[in-house]
Amino acid sequence: MFGYYLDLALHSLKRNKVLTALMVLALALGIGATITTLTVLRLLSGDPLPQKSARLFYPQVDPYPENRPFSRSGTKLPWLMSYVDAMNLLRAGKAQRQTAVALAQVKVMPRTTEGKPFYADGVMTTADFFPMFDAPFQYGAGWSAADDERRAQVAVISDFLNDKLYGGANSVGRMIRVEDRDFRIIGVLKSWAPQPRFYALHLGSRNYGKGEGVFMPFQAARADGIGPSMMMSYGSGSSMEHLETSPAIWLGVWLELPDASAVSAYRRFLAAYARQQVALGRFQKSRTALSGLMAWLRGEHVVPDDARLQAGLAFGFLLICVVNTVGLLLAKCLRRSREIGVRRALGAGRGAIFAQFMVEAAIVGVAGGVLGLVFAELGLWGIRHQPAQYASLAHLDLAMFLFTFVVALAASLVAGLLPAWRACAVAPAPQLKAV
Repeated sequence: MFGYYLDLALHSLKRNKVLTALMVLALALGIGATITTLTVLRLLSGDPLPQKSARLFYPQVDPYPENRPFSRSGTKLPWLMSYVDAMNLLRAGKAQRQTAVALAQVKVMPRTTEGKPFYADGVMTTADFFPMFDAPFQYGAGWSAADDERRAQVAVISDFLNDKLYGGANSVGRMIRVEDRDFRIIGVLKSWAPQPRFYALHLGSRNYGKGEGVFMPFQAARADGIGPSMMMSYGSGSSMEHLETSPAIWLGVWLELPDASAVSAYRRFLAAYARQQVALGRFQKSRTALSGLMAWLRGEHVVPDDARLQAGLAFGFLLICVVNTVGLLLAKCLRRSREIGVRRALGAGRGAIFAQFMVEAAIVGVAGGVLGLVFAELGLWGIRHQPAQYASLAHLDLAMFLFTFVVALAASLVAGLLPAWRACAVAPAPQLKAV
């Protein structure tokens, strides 16, 4: 029977080409706008490390004085930590893994004489960074805790920097010159850029993009005078030259905690640490926080408000398109009242009429979905040409491709319910008298 209904629906749509085109276009416009904004929203609000995010946590303490709080309300905790606090937490070793992170813009000098120096995004961090965040290696590996302690002049570089400097070859063992210092390459990452770049949040760089080019041991980089991109003072006497002893926050600390009991134990440790610093006179407040990765991203409003607003407006536009499609299907139904009456008189039941019209609506939905994909691709192409951090990442993946047709079918079937019900209500006798 489905084949029969399909044949009737196709003949009906062909007989009313202008009306059919208007219905398909109305749905396609709404679907295109919706899929475009949902793709961007999904990109911005996704889980950057779905296999690990439940075990990653971000601790916060508050070294700011009472008369000069971090926020105007006085309730928001500082985003970053001072060197002293970050090192105290890392040396306590209370987490399964822990790492401190700072970002820096560094000058890279190619080894060839004809190459020109250029600036790249750099990361100053500790040995646990790579295993904690599941960073995949193409060649070599990361450094060890012993390398951190002895300030080893080693580095890990990204795949795109390796392509630029060494043509993609295995560069492990070769040297890279960063800020007039030579670092020995011990690892090359595969393509790796979590979106959003959660570990870079508030560190003075982009939240989205292809990632950093060079990763260096924190202590070695600082010994060579490499400074962070972000530094915020909370007291007098802070300076970029003496960051390790300055009253300034500039480091992000991340922890890996395996289960709920470990999380509870670390919260107690963090609270005790803050109370200890109050007793020592370093802190005036013992406020602390320990947020999971996704909770941290939500709390810091990583997803721009305009992205959520655009998604809401797109759904509103889709609703308007569905309402317009309902009106067009109703008009089409009224024009076919005699045809429906004849079918009813020949024995077709209300269910058969309803099924026929719903199949017709589904065909309109599939066609609208195909055209909607074209509009979505055009919308994403436009976004890729905007000066936004995430612009280059705006692509339609398989999940959103399939979701397009789910939305298209759902919208068209909803639009078809009222016209199909109206068609079922057509009485055959009056229509036969009018023939």
